[in-house]
Amino acid sequence: MELLLCILIFLLLAVILILLIKLHLIHKTAEEIRSAFAERTAADTDTNTLICISSRDRYLRRLAGEINAQLRCLRKERHRFYQGDLELKEAITNISHDLRTPLTAIHGYLELLDKEQLPGPADHYFAMIRSRCRVLEQLTEELFLYSVATSVQELSPEWLDLNRALEESLLSSYETLRQRKITPDISIPRRRIRRFLDPGALSRILGNIISNAVKYSDGDFSVTLSEDGSIRFSNSARRLSAVTAGRLFDRFYTVETGRNSTGLGLSIARLLTERMGGSIRAEFSDGRLSIVLLFPCGEEN
Repeated sequence: MELLLCILIFLLLAVILILLIKLHLIHKTAEEIRSAFAERTAADTDTNTLICISSRDRYLRRLAGEINAQLRCLRKERHRFYQGDLELKEAITNISHDLRTPLTAIHGYLELLDKEQLPGPADHYFAMIRSRCRVLEQLTEELFLYSVATSVQELSPEWLDLNRALEESLLSSYETLRQRKITPDISIPRRRIRRFLDPGALSRILGNIISNAVKYSDGDFSVTLSEDGSIRFSNSARRLSAVTAGRLFDRFYTVETGRNSTGLGLSIARLLTERMGGSIRAEFSDGRLSIVLLFPCGEEN
């Protein structure tokens, strides 16, 4: 009787050991699938390699096979998306470039007409044509800048003072602010705040944000650079709402007050900000719009 009991205990321990080994192998295979799936679905990964597992279990291998089938579909759709995006960028570049030539000619003829004596109504129509041409020129330039910003992959970062970069952007926008009779409220700390960024990209980001503030402002504008490196651009914008403010970063999105714009300014700003490892967001509360820009602090050599 005791011998039979010992045999049963031995068999039970053997079964438990086999189950533990089986469970360990299942955990190992699941981790292999998880790790391989995460690697192959990463945004910056483009590989034809599928998931391979060490387990011989037919159910786990069937699971890996189903995941591989979905990976093939995902890779096909990703390639189609990239191709379509490249074609769109190329079309935008070509269209904006083609528009520049006739616009230059139109401006030349307008300059010649400006030297002529025109009757009252004709002079009024001439002013309207010149104004519309300037708007069209601005829209064409924004389209071109967007195509360039989305096509250029390599940036040339260097250590910059956010203080100085912000001051220079505000000075370059002085005339635009003066025309809108906006006196900005500026708060910049004395301590130098340095970040490793591309100078041209940072200048474009700040310029686009300031232009957006001027476009939607009800007459005020404030800029605050905090010690943590975040920059808050704020202005009253009662014509906006929480919904429209949340869509300001969408490509080609405009609201009625910005109908003379392509809606690409903040889209370009977000694209360049994220490319340099930063973040940008819009907040809207009590009729006030705020754009918050933040670049994380790196280690300077």
